[in-house]
Amino acid sequence: MKGAYPNPDAPASFVSTAQSPRTHIQPEGEDIDPQRKCCSARLLLFGLEPLSCHAWNKDRTQIAVSPNSSTVNIYQKKGKEWTKIHELKEHSGRITGIDWAPESNRIVTCASDRNAYVWMLKDGIWKPTLVLVRINRAATCVKWSPQENKFALGSGAKLISVCYFEKENDWWLSKHIKKGICSTVLSLDWHPNNILLAAGSADLHCRVFSAYIKEIEDKPGPTPWGAKMPFGEVLLEHKDCGGWVHSVAFSPSGDSLAWVSHNSAISVADATQGKEVTQLTTDHLPLLSVFYGSETEIVAAGHDCCPYQFSYKGPGKLEFVKKLGLTKQTSKNSMSAMQHFRNLDKKATTDEDDNDLNTLHQNSITQLRVVEGQKANVDKFSSVGLDGALVMWDFKP
Repeated sequence: MKGAYPNPDAPASFVSTAQSPRTHIQPEGEDIDPQRKCCSARLLLFGLEPLSCHAWNKDRTQIAVSPNSSTVNIYQKKGKEWTKIHELKEHSGRITGIDWAPESNRIVTCASDRNAYVWMLKDGIWKPTLVLVRINRAATCVKWSPQENKFALGSGAKLISVCYFEKENDWWLSKHIKKGICSTVLSLDWHPNNILLAAGSADLHCRVFSAYIKEIEDKPGPTPWGAKMPFGEVLLEHKDCGGWVHSVAFSPSGDSLAWVSHNSAISVADATQGKEVTQLTTDHLPLLSVFYGSETEIVAAGHDCCPYQFSYKGPGKLEFVKKLGLTKQTSKNSMSAMQHFRNLDKKATTDEDDNDLNTLHQNSITQLRVVEGQKANVDKFSSVGLDGALVMWDFKP
């Protein structure tokens, strides 16, 4: 049975279906059959472990992924293959968040071990610096600010740590936002002005806070969300989300905020319309990740294993547009001996029926990331899932 499964340490590539029975996989640069596609996509496998989070470098030639463990693997694109070039090992718990600052080329990671590290590349080696986040529960998510001079970290300690670098003592310090938070912080996103911070939590609330740190930045001007912005000020608190708020995202202008919750709903708060909230309850399984593809178009994905596109054009005008997933091509062939034992090992059955989903991802999508284009006009985005796969999607609103 040697070679039956992909080796996690081997170069990752767009492999053939002979290497993996789970999905229909295309060689790099080839689209799915045009007669079957809603948008073109390419699939990449990084082994069998679930992928909990990922982040790209500035030019998208390297990607950092966590295979649901305490390590972060960095892959570099070489031709049509992705080769592992670094392995970040400092955490003792499962990695829960990764973010890669494009301009400063710094990586921040957080994990269930209640720690966060800022990694810098020196002499070809990624070296970690411990951050004083001061939390007593697991870290859950992390996000660099647009200017990369600070980052926010959510945790199960019912607070948000806003971390910044203090040059005098040469270390990363944190300030805590606690006001009103009654449960685990599940998601974060920064406003384009580098001051406002959106947070979704397990107390069924979505909030917008001020994360202004007077030690490192100038006093901010007024925004549609509010004019007074001392650190920790609450500028929005929506209490009727209907479920855990899995993901939040500001629009490119920062005038609206979208979030997805565990009741299978997507919501948008519009700061230019008195912070009015429009909610659309879908007939899909709960969505776990969301981002803006343009000022009006929103993409979200989750337990349905494929992305969906929504459109927001004002209060009361939040609509489902289309499914971006692709129908997987299937073919029934006689089962080989290798396939027989593979099914016996993976599924405890030798059933010849194809039980795979008709989507590229074969399990829940955990995270979406922009790959190409500006936030106001996204051309390509990526998704990772519990099936250990990464899919790159071309996006055309």
